[in-house]
Amino acid sequence: MRQTLKVQLDKEYNIIISDEKFSVLKDFIDIETKGQKRLFVISKKVYKLYAESLNLNNENTLVLNDGEKEKNFKNYLKIIEKAEETGLTRKDVIIALGGGVIGDIAGFAASTYMRGIDYIQIPTTLLSMVDSSVGGKTAIDLKDAKNLIGTFYQPKAVFININFLKTLDKRQFQSGLGEILKYAFIEDNCMYKHSLFLFEYLTLGCEKVFDKEPLTIMRIIEYCLNLKISVISQDEKESGLRKILNLGHTLAHALETASKYKKYTHGEAVIQGIFFILKWAYKQEMITYSYFRLSHELLTKYGFKEEEFKYTPEELISIMKKDKKAADGKITFIVPCDKKRVKEVKFTEDDVVKMF
Repeated sequence: MRQTLKVQLDKEYNIIISDEKFSVLKDFIDIETKGQKRLFVISKKVYKLYAESLNLNNENTLVLNDGEKEKNFKNYLKIIEKAEETGLTRKDVIIALGGGVIGDIAGFAASTYMRGIDYIQIPTTLLSMVDSSVGGKTAIDLKDAKNLIGTFYQPKAVFININFLKTLDKRQFQSGLGEILKYAFIEDNCMYKHSLFLFEYLTLGCEKVFDKEPLTIMRIIEYCLNLKISVISQDEKESGLRKILNLGHTLAHALETASKYKKYTHGEAVIQGIFFILKWAYKQEMITYSYFRLSHELLTKYGFKEEEFKYTPEELISIMKKDKKAADGKITFIVPCDKKRVKEVKFTEDDVVKMF
């Protein structure tokens, strides 16, 4: 099976979603990069599993360790130095092969090397397939601030092969479900050309999702990306509408940073952020009890549980204040305001303390 989506911005590119053999993926890469020198940036785990299948060699491949902590300035320089050593010019290409960390840092390196060269996203986790590989956000982290250094820089192409999910562990697969569930709460804001009924589809299709039934997985990836493409086509650089994609992320990034990326995966943290803001929205009568209950049931249906945080509100707020979404002394949350709809709300520090 194969599905092609098109992103139409100033820089147009295709997203190819398939369950075909890796030899076909290799052909896609060869065709897309014909006449270009290539540098593959790949995570260690993915390299061990797939280097042979994709005929990778040490001369044009840089292997980085796994984990959010690797999305740092030191590894960014490693990519730049390897690109120079490989002889990449402005006409050449960097290929990101891994999860969101690899996609973010390799994309950032591509956007800054010689003032910008091509890069291709080949996501290998469910989370990166449905979110970070598309839309052009690239970044590295500082010690106490996630994604503070970054660019908007669109890829040349995105190749999504769901066969990578066969070796994805259960926790990382569920982490991807965290971002998928996010889209169910924002669908009507996305202004896609017709309703996809993602909330309902996820409610009814839970068993097939956990079984990784290929058609179901491909359809969900397609649905999420169609919603994201609709958003970024209207607001590429997050000046307005694109902010809705941050549902759950204000608290999520604070939890990830406070725990030094050891307690939560990104998707787990996002879901905790959604639990938190759903409860607040219900208490403020912004959403009905019926929608609150259905939303809570959907999250728990996919194995997520609402947690008590071991961090004080003050600890989390100090991190939120450094978030790039904060401005004018206010902390921004994306808040549910109706079924499948959200809106941006800015809070003072005192307001946020009262939310806990």
